[in-house]
Amino acid sequence: MMNKKNSKLALMLVASAVSVALSGCGSDGDDGKPGIPGLPGGEPAETIAQLNLDVTKVTYEDGMPIVEVFATNEEDLVVVGLKDISIKNSAQLIPAGATGAGNSANWQKLGSTSTFVDNKNGSYEFTFDSFDTDTFNADLTQRFNVVSKASTLLDGVTPVPVSEIVADFDGEGYEAKYTKNIVSHEVCTACHAEGETIYHQATTAETCITCHTQEWADGRGKPEVAFAHLVHNVHNSNKAWGHNDNTAETAHAIVQDNCQSCHVESEKLPEWGNWTRIPTMETCSSCHTGIDFEAGQGHPQQSDNSNCIACHNASWTEEIHTGGFVEKKAFIDMYGMNSTLTVNEDKSATISVSITDASGVAMDVTDLVSKIQRLETITNVGPNFPVMGYTNSPGTDLAKVAEDLVSIGELKDGVTIVDGNFEYTIPSLPFGVYSPAGIQDTDTAFSFIGLEMCNDGTAAVACGDDVMTTSMKADMTFGTFSGEAPSMRHTDSVAFNTCENCHGETFEIHKGNHAGFVMTEQLGRENADGEVIVGVDACVACHTPDGTSWSPVGAFELKLHARHNDEGIITDCAQCHNDFNLDAFKLKGAIASSNAPSEEYTTPIAATCISCHSLDSDDDISILKKHSIEFLENSGSIIEGDYVEANQAAQSETCLFCHAPTIFDHTAVKM
Repeated sequence: MMNKKNSKLALMLVASAVSVALSGCGSDGDDGKPGIPGLPGGEPAETIAQLNLDVTKVTYEDGMPIVEVFATNEEDLVVVGLKDISIKNSAQLIPAGATGAGNSANWQKLGSTSTFVDNKNGSYEFTFDSFDTDTFNADLTQRFNVVSKASTLLDGVTPVPVSEIVADFDGEGYEAKYTKNIVSHEVCTACHAEGETIYHQATTAETCITCHTQEWADGRGKPEVAFAHLVHNVHNSNKAWGHNDNTAETAHAIVQDNCQSCHVESEKLPEWGNWTRIPTMETCSSCHTGIDFEAGQGHPQQSDNSNCIACHNASWTEEIHTGGFVEKKAFIDMYGMNSTLTVNEDKSATISVSITDASGVAMDVTDLVSKIQRLETITNVGPNFPVMGYTNSPGTDLAKVAEDLVSIGELKDGVTIVDGNFEYTIPSLPFGVYSPAGIQDTDTAFSFIGLEMCNDGTAAVACGDDVMTTSMKADMTFGTFSGEAPSMRHTDSVAFNTCENCHGETFEIHKGNHAGFVMTEQLGRENADGEVIVGVDACVACHTPDGTSWSPVGAFELKLHARHNDEGIITDCAQCHNDFNLDAFKLKGAIASSNAPSEEYTTPIAATCISCHSLDSDDDISILKKHSIEFLENSGSIIEGDYVEANQAAQSETCLFCHAPTIFDHTAVKM
């Protein structure tokens, strides 16, 4: 967001003034390029991968604003010929309390315009055909919301990506003295893809806020579409929203009513804490339903917001909405795990699990057994392509080993406590069987460990009926039959922090069916070079190539794509991926593409495509399946075929001879 009168242009005008003074020396005031003094010269941008907008000047004539917008591309070259750019909203900020005691500050729309002059030097001068000069108040902060839709230049050929900004000024076009910034756009893009449309045209939080004003919503007779109400409603499933009575179950499951998922303290957000300081009926009723303030139903009767703060003071509001999450995070941080996996001569493997305190010092688990709801271990062989299926791999009795070491405060059979640690010996494991990664990969066994503890919110307590439980930090450990360094799955494709960004530090994944775990650095481990790396590769212990019994695409390579694609939250590969390690396909074989135990298997590259481009989709089947069938002989792909056939064909699949996907363009091909 830009909030100064002259950012680039101020410096340019200074340079222009100096150029006039030095005109006798033959300088034209820029870096030597031909052009208009004070503005960049040279040829305009021929391509625009990124459109950068900046409001560089605001002046007023008879109370009507004249706004100058400057456009450049990602290489800072001027963009000439924009045609679908507008000031979507001009608004002014009504201060808190100005419209009534207890009311929050709100934007008030003044006008919009698509009328501009392209100065052919990157600058565009906007004038307003209609502007509410009677309502305009020069003493208030003024905002200009500039939107350039995804389109082309005037040539009708050169593509232009969407771009939106808001710029705040005082009533004379100088730097704004006050604005209302409570939640940042960056918080939204932690889950929502940057630049992707959210519901309708808007792609930034600032645009949403400037359009969905309280005054505008009240004027439509739909106060619930004001931003402060709507944004909470669409992240909370307590009531339906929108034209089709949409629910927010997915968003609610992720956010979990944790206000601090979005309300994050920042120096860039001087009013980030406003949500606790200024409670209003309009905002509170977005999550707290069944309340009629005027009738006094579900809440003491009141007709306005004047007395809200009398009961709902800032500290109490913050505590009641965040206290539980703060306590939960503190409890999770009280414990950790360290595990080892030692392979024995008879191909059995002994797993040892120690529980550590907050400082990382091992504790005697004897005193903790009664306080553990579940200590779960899942073990497999072959990190790059696990050979033990969710149930049984095709034609074998190889199934992942899932054992609870502790269940509801009691040690399970075969589990002992040795030197203060839990120990359990896993029966013979299939070391050395064939896998696409070769014998060396199946020299390695790996275990994922999940811990669920009973607690009263602040401390561990004995487990029992109606006792709260919390999924803790997980651990992962490796062991080899040869005694050599373990083989490890690549973790350079998925940026672990992107999982945390959306799910947060207290989101309990898989709690219920499993002990569950939270996304923390506890999953970090050292690779063969001694480097600490963090990844989500532990998930393949359970999400094997053979899938899972409850999911048609349960293999890890497919599950994350299918789940996030179905929810419609992840629309951009770069939201999760920091790279595509295409060489990883050389280590993979046939992947189940239907329910396990499956009879339908697909070669790994095609299977990965199917995880988003479903064969069941009318839109995709003509593209993907037709493509695969037509080029079957050349590509080597097998779609939903026999396990043995697909496994044998896995390493002859040649899709990447033509396709060269990147995280920024997964459709890229080699020319």
